[in-house]
Amino acid sequence: MPVRSTPTARQLRFGAELRRLRERAGLTSTDAARLLGMKQAQVSNMETGRLGVSAERVRTLACQYECPDKKLIDALAGMTGERKRGWWEEYRDILPAGLLDLAELEHHGTALRTAHTAGIPGLLQTMDHAREVFRQVVPELSPAEVEHRASFRIKRQAVLYSRAPQVPYQAVIHEAALHMRFGGRDCTHQQLKHLLKLGEHPNISIHVIPFDAGGYPGSGQPIYYVHGPVPELDTVQLDQSHGPALLDAESQLAKYRTVLDRLMALSLIEVESRALIHHILQTT
Repeated sequence: MPVRSTPTARQLRFGAELRRLRERAGLTSTDAARLLGMKQAQVSNMETGRLGVSAERVRTLACQYECPDKKLIDALAGMTGERKRGWWEEYRDILPAGLLDLAELEHHGTALRTAHTAGIPGLLQTMDHAREVFRQVVPELSPAEVEHRASFRIKRQAVLYSRAPQVPYQAVIHEAALHMRFGGRDCTHQQLKHLLKLGEHPNISIHVIPFDAGGYPGSGQPIYYVHGPVPELDTVQLDQSHGPALLDAESQLAKYRTVLDRLMALSLIEVESRALIHHILQTT
């Protein structure tokens, strides 16, 4: 297989998992190359996502590394058969790679959880709301760039409706975000109505943290937790000023699961959340 010049985040993650398997076995890349009858450079390229790996090779690696976790090995082997280009690739020369990586991550996710304290989650935004969000980006985007990013965000939302079975999606939103008038009063009203409509879908769960809940854990930045086919392949995405950051260390995953659980505990149940959203809609 040819060596990739720019592996995607998913390919990087796959390679990192192969490296973790080797390190847990106490082997160097040179040791692994000798066991597999490969060059050390080939092992390094596999572990940096630059070289494709077959499912058969993954199982051979697992055997040589004495990995007993069949579910993890099956999940990694399943990642090797991906040949079809995703819809996000049409944006490859238009948008930052981090946004494409996020769409790919969602596409392969088995469940999605998010928490926002100062905004509406991207997968729940209307087109007009998304446009207004991107108009506030620093440095300022051109009108064409705003349209590209907004349309990309709306296309990402298909992940909530196009899969069978449908992907469970749980969102925790602070009440403060529901009062913010992105795009003015009409845009805000349409966004709130959209949230109420989305909440009717059986796979979409929307919970609101009310003002009187008091303090909450975390720094207030949006948290997006994407479940993989096995827990070892879960990923956390954090929004940062320079772009999305993807985290997958075991300690990081455990930390953000705890934060999301605590935020969920502070939020209203779904029926109460719907009532609060409806009240804000009527009074804003």
